[in-house]
Amino acid sequence: MLIREKIEAMERETLSPYATLNENSKGRDIPEPECDIRPMFQRDRDRILHCKSFRRLKNKTQVFLSPMGDHYRTRMSHTLEVSQNARTIGKALRLNEDLVEAIALGHDLGHTPFGHAGEAVLNECVSDGFIHSEQSVRIVEKLEKDGEGLNLTWEVRDGMRNHQMDTMPATPEGKIVRLSDKIAYVNADIDDAIRANLLSEEDIPKEIRNVLGHSTRERLDHLIHDVIINSMDSPDIKMSDETFQAMTDLRNFLFTNVYKNPTAKGEEVKAKRMLKQLFEYYTEHMEDIPEKFLRMVKNGEKEDRVIADYISGMTDQYAVTKFNEYFQPRAWQTDGL
Repeated sequence: MLIREKIEAMERETLSPYATLNENSKGRDIPEPECDIRPMFQRDRDRILHCKSFRRLKNKTQVFLSPMGDHYRTRMSHTLEVSQNARTIGKALRLNEDLVEAIALGHDLGHTPFGHAGEAVLNECVSDGFIHSEQSVRIVEKLEKDGEGLNLTWEVRDGMRNHQMDTMPATPEGKIVRLSDKIAYVNADIDDAIRANLLSEEDIPKEIRNVLGHSTRERLDHLIHDVIINSMDSPDIKMSDETFQAMTDLRNFLFTNVYKNPTAKGEEVKAKRMLKQLFEYYTEHMEDIPEKFLRMVKNGEKEDRVIADYISGMTDQYAVTKFNEYFQPRAWQTDGL
């Protein structure tokens, strides 16, 4: 018996009856031979971890744009925190940890430079709109590996596509990532905001702290425990009503005091203008887009969608570099001026 087959047999014996088993996967769009060691979801996890889009996350904004300090979250560190939270919950509930991790690592691949500010710009510029969760799936289906894609399983792509609060994944593992994403960013964003002196722990409304805890550590502990306790031996993944409401109130507090704070987001206006100008430039100068993107246009893709593919894949610094290349006089780019 192959190692993979032994692992799949172990899943049948040890995982929850609600777990998504590898052997029950809806499979890949393009059939391919199975690995002798790794089950399907583990292979998906590895493919995401080794792809270029994942590596670029380390230089993409989470909330704070080009912060002065080494300890602010990036899109990469956020992704790893989501993965850790999700794996803890998945393991406790005896669900498929490989599927949980694959979805978590891939859920934000489609994020733009400069965080949600970049997403808002591309959503305005593209005729069919731009949503980072849909772009994450587009990356693994059409853009990675020079257009070949990663050929991931249906379950992983479903979890990536539906990790936002207004949608719902089909698997319990995807539902874990959906909640773990919020658990990760509300706590991380508070931590970063305190580091940036935008708020203090005492600024968080007392009624929220009384439910969720009085520190990042306490909140993480409470939220993860609450999901596990309320989802145990159940086909659904959920929080208690009290905890979910408190987390919703905390998100609303963050929108008012951090996400819309002029100190934290003041530079976003410049970033938005820069990306919009880049989009307009490429609309007029398609020849300056790499050949692999031009091939997509020749194969029938809309130009505005392909331009969005290119810009959304940029890191913050690469976007700045291309903007300077196109819009700054060359002499001004010399060191010392």
